[in-house]
Amino acid sequence: MQDNYRPKPGDRIFRPRRIKRDRLRRVLGIPALFSAGYGNVGSSIYYALGIVAVVALGATPIALGIAGVLFIFTALTYAEGTAMLPEAGGSASFARHGFNDMAGFVAGWALMLSYIVTISISAYTIPPYLGFFFEPFKASPILGTATSIGIVFFLMMINVIGIKETSWVNISAAILDITTQVALVVIGFILLFDPVVLFNRMIDNWPSTENLVFGIALASIAYTGIETMSQMAEETRKPERKVPRALVMMIVAVLVIFAGISLVSLSAMTPQELATEWARDPVAGIAANIPITLISEVLKPLIAILAGSILLIATNAGLIGISRLAFSLGTHKLQPSALSKVHSRFKTPYISIILFSLIAIIILIPGFFGGQVFENMGALYAFGSLLAFMFAHASILVMRARKPDMERPFKLGWNIRIFGWELPITAIIGLISTFGIWILILITQPYSRSVGLIWMVVGLIVYCIYRWKSRLPLTHLPKEPEEGGL
Repeated sequence: MQDNYRPKPGDRIFRPRRIKRDRLRRVLGIPALFSAGYGNVGSSIYYALGIVAVVALGATPIALGIAGVLFIFTALTYAEGTAMLPEAGGSASFARHGFNDMAGFVAGWALMLSYIVTISISAYTIPPYLGFFFEPFKASPILGTATSIGIVFFLMMINVIGIKETSWVNISAAILDITTQVALVVIGFILLFDPVVLFNRMIDNWPSTENLVFGIALASIAYTGIETMSQMAEETRKPERKVPRALVMMIVAVLVIFAGISLVSLSAMTPQELATEWARDPVAGIAANIPITLISEVLKPLIAILAGSILLIATNAGLIGISRLAFSLGTHKLQPSALSKVHSRFKTPYISIILFSLIAIIILIPGFFGGQVFENMGALYAFGSLLAFMFAHASILVMRARKPDMERPFKLGWNIRIFGWELPITAIIGLISTFGIWILILITQPYSRSVGLIWMVVGLIVYCIYRWKSRLPLTHLPKEPEEGGL
């Protein structure tokens, strides 16, 4: 009998080699996904409203509304892509599967830039809001920047320990923040909203067409929260179902709150006031202009606390996203594998967490000297994120054509047939729109153009050298032998 077989002297016994792979823990559910994504998207209202008003003036609600439509298209694209490919990487993973390795690297490297700036700009915006309690936080560039650097360092430490320990912070702060934002919108519509005043302020301060389009471009910087959810798919239980649901929840919450706050803001103050005095803390400007003193005095400190907390979530979400992105790129040999190394105890990509936290801190250092640090970070943020979204939309379209039979747990509707390919209209419009806005930023913003292009060129050089030294082709990775093969 086979069960009684014993090897004879001289027999060679083959034992399949077990390949040990680093894995991230699947511990997250819909609340953790939603709160992390909302930490980026929802936090942008605390500064994007003022940035958009600087260029769009009276058309600020229109710019945010148009950007909101593009936000829907982008979120739907990520819902299909993440459900189909539930792995860390986001647009980089989509591009690698849809095109090739080099496309995956370009998308990932652009996204990495936007994540680094997300960490920096979110941390940089926290001290001005906390200035309500201690004026030097807002008035002193040295103290404000030092505080921002301390925040990044603190989040770096707790993310090295593990994502599960930070998720409850995200969930609690997101619930409290959404509640306060909805309350502010309701109170604002009751006490401040005046359709006639709003209409006149919009018409009397209508911007040029170029400024309106640029305002839409600035409003689109909030989209990176979508990427954060996608990056966390590899740590999510049943990601093919939970990630699309969390994305849909975020679409509804963000659009309602963005629309309400933008309309209330122009009823509370003129576009000029919004773009100058309250540019860096526009939500605080709404609270300060509420006519009932008692309500205003309650809301002002509450907004300061909540703005600080949700911006803290955004800083943390950016750190989570970039560490998971680095994990994915390293795992698939798109960058040095050391960046994908997972800690033996905490099961987190600790090397990438530490490295990119330090880069975010370096970006914050010019804040000690004042200047246009805030504006420059905003433009650079848009450069990287929009380029990544272009790859996401394009990859979904290409995979529809090249891999029509691939399983899609969440499949976009509203399709048209081109050459027999079933292509989603939302992804087509999203691709054309993000490409046009990115080109506008490239042409009109010298800082983001120079820094962004240098970042991309340096990345490509590093990529080519790494692949050459590893004896790998630039575009495709050789097929690995099956586990246990000779």
